[in-house]
Amino acid sequence: MLKVEHVTKYYGNFKAVDDLSFDVKEGEIFGLLGVNGAGKTTTFRMIMGLLDKTDGKITLDGKNIDYSVTDNIGFLTEERSLLTKLTVREQAIYFGTLKGMSEEKILERLDYLLEKFDITNYKDKKIKELSKGNQQKIQFILAIINEPKLLILDEPFSGLDPFNIELFKEEILDLSKKGSMIIFSSHRMDHVELFCKKLVILVNGKTVLSGNIKEIKEKYQKKNIILKGDINLNKLQEINGVEKVIQKSDDEINIVIKSKDIVNDVFKYISECSNVTKFIVEEPSLNDIFISKVGESYEK
Repeated sequence: MLKVEHVTKYYGNFKAVDDLSFDVKEGEIFGLLGVNGAGKTTTFRMIMGLLDKTDGKITLDGKNIDYSVTDNIGFLTEERSLLTKLTVREQAIYFGTLKGMSEEKILERLDYLLEKFDITNYKDKKIKELSKGNQQKIQFILAIINEPKLLILDEPFSGLDPFNIELFKEEILDLSKKGSMIIFSSHRMDHVELFCKKLVILVNGKTVLSGNIKEIKEKYQKKNIILKGDINLNKLQEINGVEKVIQKSDDEINIVIKSKDIVNDVFKYISECSNVTKFIVEEPSLNDIFISKVGESYEK
């Protein structure tokens, strides 16, 4: 298990991370989210042992993270971190050796992953000769070449087309099934919802929301109701607790309500209308909640 306990990081007088705590169990995919400058990268670097903490504790399976542990960690950075004048083979040997792997094991694993991502013909090409999407594939392959116990993924789908996103998804889920602990960070909330069961949202280094995503969505008050039928929009707007009524182009009506307590009031009115063919109460999306929590935080 990875445990981050009451971790704080100062750069001079600037507090980049403020009393952050979370844990990631074996086989779990955990979301660490926040806008740019929220403290995610600093947190990743502290977990990797690249930055010292000002306060707090970070352990992997009960051990402090040092060079005896980092061989079991993989890290895909948001920025390109490849040596562009090396070939894919040379780059893999370089990174694999840093992770304590033998050259035989590195090349065996590289061949397997190149075939899986359908880029076997790039093995002896220089990194600079590859497209951005294929460079991202190589960067991902190098992050997982050591079959890490802990994998940190920062915007892993950057520059990828939908087909290759699916390939990445399959590999991430496969690693999770094999027991890898995965920290996943992305600005795409739909990707976070797809992978993660738990998350932390950071603003200015401080946790503004944490916990199980399903429970967070259940507790979040605002809901959406999707309607279709012959309905008076003005009368909908007059119902106490209805915040917004939006007429969609496909004749659907989207109603934003303050809480699930308003559903019965809306349903009571709708039951009096004619030709109603749809009435669906939707949970808020993670994107809605993220914007709400980050917005509230900035407004305070």
